Amino acid sequence: MFERPQAGEYNEFFSRYISLVPEGNLITLLEEQQAEANRIFPAVSADQAEFRYAVGKWSLKEVLGHVTDTERIISYRLLRIARGDSTPLPGFDQDAYMEGEPFRDLTISDLLDNYNAVRQATILLLKQLPAEAYTRTGIANQSPLSVRAIACILYGHERNHLTIIQERYLNN
Repeated sequence: MFERPQAGEYNEFFSRYISLVPEGNLITLLEEQQAEANRIFPAVSADQAEFRYAVGKWSLKEVLGHVTDTERIISYRLLRIARGDSTPLPGFDQDAYMEGEPFRDLTISDLLDNYNAVRQATILLLKQLPAEAYTRTGIANQSPLSVRAIACILYGHERNHLTIIQERYLNN
């Protein structure tokens, strides 16, 4: 059974994501979330993939690309901290990663393949960590961050975006 991170194991900014994690086995929750994404995205039309619900907002393809990029970066942090690396890790600017519209020429299918590869790698990493690794803490973006907090942030970040996708992209 998964234990939630305690106050002090993460920057308060991330509490909005951590609060979205339901009770249960986190690895199972991540697998279920992946299955949900694999139900949603294959049904997206080419027009829906390019849709932006407001000026300055990302297209659905960009949202999926962002979710994948973010998981890749956060999983890297998870690996380093889980292995006991005490080197402070920098933050990242999500908007800078979107410059040049790197996802424009990819299809939803391409982006979903990339997402699935990253999520599967994250799940395998989490499954193979020893129990004591989950409470290890490092520094990321100038704040303490534990492995179990990172795992919750991964889930909560995607949950947040899946909710926005349902409300603003697919139900309009």
